[in-house]
Amino acid sequence: MKYTPLSQNFYIKNRQKLKERLLPKSLAVFHSNDILPTNADGTVRFRQNNDIFYLTGIDQEESVLVLCPDFPDPNMREVLFLRETNEHIAIWEGHKYTKEEALATSGVQNIQWVSNFESVLNTLMALSENVFLNTNEHLRAAVVVETRDARFIKSCKERYPLHHYHRVAPIMHALRAVKEKEEIDQMQIACNITEKGFRRILSFVKPGVTEFEIEAEYIHEFIRNRSRGFAYEPIIACGANACVLHYIENKELCKDGDLILMDVGAEYGNYNADMTRTIPVNGRFTKRQREVYNAVLRVKRGAMNILRPGINIQDYHKEVGLMMQSELLELGLIDQTDIKNQDPKTPAYKKYFMHGTSHHLGLDVHDVGTMHEPITPGMVFTVEPGIYIPKENLGIRLENNIVILEEGYFDLMRNIPIVAEEIEDLMN
Repeated sequence: MKYTPLSQNFYIKNRQKLKERLLPKSLAVFHSNDILPTNADGTVRFRQNNDIFYLTGIDQEESVLVLCPDFPDPNMREVLFLRETNEHIAIWEGHKYTKEEALATSGVQNIQWVSNFESVLNTLMALSENVFLNTNEHLRAAVVVETRDARFIKSCKERYPLHHYHRVAPIMHALRAVKEKEEIDQMQIACNITEKGFRRILSFVKPGVTEFEIEAEYIHEFIRNRSRGFAYEPIIACGANACVLHYIENKELCKDGDLILMDVGAEYGNYNADMTRTIPVNGRFTKRQREVYNAVLRVKRGAMNILRPGINIQDYHKEVGLMMQSELLELGLIDQTDIKNQDPKTPAYKKYFMHGTSHHLGLDVHDVGTMHEPITPGMVFTVEPGIYIPKENLGIRLENNIVILEEGYFDLMRNIPIVAEEIEDLMN
């Protein structure tokens, strides 16, 4: 792996937090993600399931974690199963975890080959009553491919129909939503790598470059700093393309006088950064561009100040909407008549700011965590307001990542230039 792994103590602590939330006589099972096919004999590069990674630090396919906290034999209360390697696998695919390496990474004392999983499971199930199984329950997930976890749920219920089955996802969401210091440190590295990429392109961008050339500058800087690459498909959107919220073609020429919206982030150690910056192709904002830019920046700063413990995301979004409404009035994009006649379900400001302002960030870019319960210290959020004016070929979004503290917040992107004057100075 390119990244420096976290200490096994972090994963031991995470497993303990989970075990404390399980019912008596429980068993919990977590599987790795599949290696997914493309076409012919091609495959997608492996990306570990974030729940098993959070609990073990094991970054390898075909791994299984079983927790059985009340089992009489202490050695069987945590068992980690790994794919057994051989000379053929070593030659064709490279090194796989040894049992000693898996112990050093995860802190799980009982490491076995995955070929033993069914027999060990049978032993553990015999003295268990409650079975916690994992599913992807993210609010925005569209799960159409059957996962390894889903296949196991079917087979487990067929083989052991009289146990009491439970969802482990709500527990994992609550645990993963509140970050430990070690996780925040990894995310800070991801943000620092993202900063390096952004500073690199500030000296690269000029009229005549293409969106994909800018994308190439980012990926060069990310990988040379031990990132796997982009945390998500990058958006490099010049001119009118910036008004397409998930524009990822990145194929157009960047023209003099236009702005470029860049929604990019580096991944580091499976943790993610999520940054958006909007810059002028020629290094200078026009008067109108600067007016809209500063309006977005004011909303972002205001939103960061109200995203605090005790508020929930739904109420927060309403407060941000009122700030955006005020800015759009000043810009002449809406008027009091628009506000008076608006449908409360679709406020007038939504014409120019149609997406949410914040989401959880962590092992997933749109990380797990509640969108309805009160925010608590240790959660990490994006803050990303935007104004999109298609008739002016103008879209501006600004985004930082912040850690919620008992009082205030800590900005993981505090060093990434965002003020219009600083961006102009760096570009010129």
